[in-house]
Amino acid sequence: MQPTIIGWSHIPFGKLDALDIERMIADSALGALEHAGVEAGQIDSIHVGTFNGGFVYQDFPSALVFNAIPEMRFTSTVRCENACSTGSAAVYSALDAVRSGRSACALVIGYEKMTSLPTAEVGKVLQKCSYASEEADVPGGFAGIFGQLAQTYFDRYGDQSDALAAIAAKNHHNGVSNPYAHMRRDFGYDFCRTPSEKNPFVAGPLKRTDCSMISDGAAALIIASPDIARRARHAVEFRATVQVSDYLPLSRRDPIAFEGARLAWKQGLAQAGMTLDDLSLVETHDCFTIAELIEYEAMGLAEPGQGARVILDGVTTKEGRLPVNASGGLKAKGHPVGATGVSMHVMAAMQVSGQAGAMQIPNARTAGVFNMGGAAVTNYLSILEARR
Repeated sequence: MQPTIIGWSHIPFGKLDALDIERMIADSALGALEHAGVEAGQIDSIHVGTFNGGFVYQDFPSALVFNAIPEMRFTSTVRCENACSTGSAAVYSALDAVRSGRSACALVIGYEKMTSLPTAEVGKVLQKCSYASEEADVPGGFAGIFGQLAQTYFDRYGDQSDALAAIAAKNHHNGVSNPYAHMRRDFGYDFCRTPSEKNPFVAGPLKRTDCSMISDGAAALIIASPDIARRARHAVEFRATVQVSDYLPLSRRDPIAFEGARLAWKQGLAQAGMTLDDLSLVETHDCFTIAELIEYEAMGLAEPGQGARVILDGVTTKEGRLPVNASGGLKAKGHPVGATGVSMHVMAAMQVSGQAGAMQIPNARTAGVFNMGGAAVTNYLSILEARR
């Protein structure tokens, strides 16, 4: 029996002016403890994921939770960071602690507060995740980098604007049902497809609706050993956990092949003894719509250059063969960097345990979670399954 998720919590993402990071951390931690039915004193280690990079002055956050939950004082704490996959890095840190026997019950918290800075400053902070020697001066920050990837994809395989608009429309439609999403508005395909004053081009062929939102937010998980999980009221097991890293410089690889993501999916499915047909749903890293399109190919839903057919044929809609981002994804839910990977695991755990409310995929039992840092540099794949 694998380490098991026995509880979780998720605060609504958005522009949370009334909440500082200390309150966000405390609220998510307290919510996860309550959901799991675990006392604070039962937690053996705390794994905090935040990128920060200059979003807020307060760094070294791993022990901040003690201020709100003094019963946790003297518990082992660590801060994890791995660009946009920071949240998954914190999850995997907790998994390692439980597997090693150092922790029987671990708390994972992912958070970020991004909206305190002007948009241009946020872009500069995020661009620190690129290869500074070659990519730091790309106009538009990471939107500019992914705009270049989109243009490269278009040049190689043809204009995919219809597919990108369909992905954006799908995820915004799904986000309406997510009470934690930053943007709960169904824009429709035509709005996402047509450049306008409210939906201008941002970088290359990417429009505003192709880009994930700058958000504040936090999410938390309780991960426990098999002995504790046997008595838990909620139990979602890890069938596979894989992390694959690739070159940081885009110049060292085919930038639109996402080879690290492809390898993570191959290894993860093999580790789980599963195929894509065995999955009920996938939560994938749609920081930009072009990323979700290429990830269809990386996970094996389509050959390179054929990802458009996946969305245009409805394969990844909530009613399709393999629903992708039933939560609305980063596109609608928001992308508070350190919270994202934890949030994705929470959304998947809710689905496979039948606790996803209006987002629920009928009869969902298994889920893939793919979270990446940079342009497919750090690639994390988890496969989750509800305890039977």
